[in-house]
Amino acid sequence: MSFFDGKDLRQLDNLELLAKQVVEGFIIGLHKSPFHGFSVEFAEHRLYNQGESTKNIDWKVYARTDKMFVKKFEEETNLRCQIVIDSSSSMYFKGSKDGLNKLQFSALAAASLMNLLKKQRDAFGLSLFEDQLKIHTPCQSSNKHYRLMLTYLDQLIEDKSSLKTTSAADALHQVADRIHKRSMVVIFSDMFENKESNDQLFSALQHLKHNKHEVVLFHVLDKSKELEFEFENRPYLFEDLETGEKIKLQSNEVKELYTNRMNAYMEELKLKCLQYQIDFFEADINEGFYPILQSYLVKRSKMV
Repeated sequence: MSFFDGKDLRQLDNLELLAKQVVEGFIIGLHKSPFHGFSVEFAEHRLYNQGESTKNIDWKVYARTDKMFVKKFEEETNLRCQIVIDSSSSMYFKGSKDGLNKLQFSALAAASLMNLLKKQRDAFGLSLFEDQLKIHTPCQSSNKHYRLMLTYLDQLIEDKSSLKTTSAADALHQVADRIHKRSMVVIFSDMFENKESNDQLFSALQHLKHNKHEVVLFHVLDKSKELEFEFENRPYLFEDLETGEKIKLQSNEVKELYTNRMNAYMEELKLKCLQYQIDFFEADINEGFYPILQSYLVKRSKMV
């Protein structure tokens, strides 16, 4: 598991360190797993291609290996990855008292993914949205850019604003319009829209694919509570985190109706992702970060 204990989870004041620990633990586990074939060496050199300039050849490496390698610089990149995070109030939900909420989980998952991208000399950008796109940065691969992205994620974690509604459809359309080069677009969202129809949301996902981007959707949720509705059979006061509306219910009286509707929505979402060739992954906040990093590596290996 890539989770820390409860004490560490409450200490998100050093996002860079936590992300580094997640990635280092993941890489160690990767070498011991059936997935050890993935590239995790992250060399700062690449093989020299005949005909290109010799000015960047590392002659010291050549003297040791009798092979020509070219020094890689930070502006060189193999992949562009735009990380998109839903920061609306529904992402504040958490089922466990000592665990991370969905927004904190997404922020740390994104920071870990950026750390992995940086190690591979790939470029990455960050987009944050609520009812509209709040932050959008272009992809870069420098250390300065990495620290700026961590600052945005830190601010996201510290923001305790309430009643922030979602318009994922509008925001994803904006993201699609602002990414001008083919990229991998990684979305962290619970995909909960305050709309009667999901057609606009699915249209926005299709817009990203229409622009030739590779799209990966991490559906962030607490599976036991939000999907399976595992609550004790007693009265609860349920609150809509985006509107503030509250209702008192006996959990077992609504469980069947709720789970049927949630399962129907999940099937529709998965079907649309399959139709649009979008990679869909369930990101249960109780299952840690390794499945997310592993899913990214699988996707990346198919693109390069």
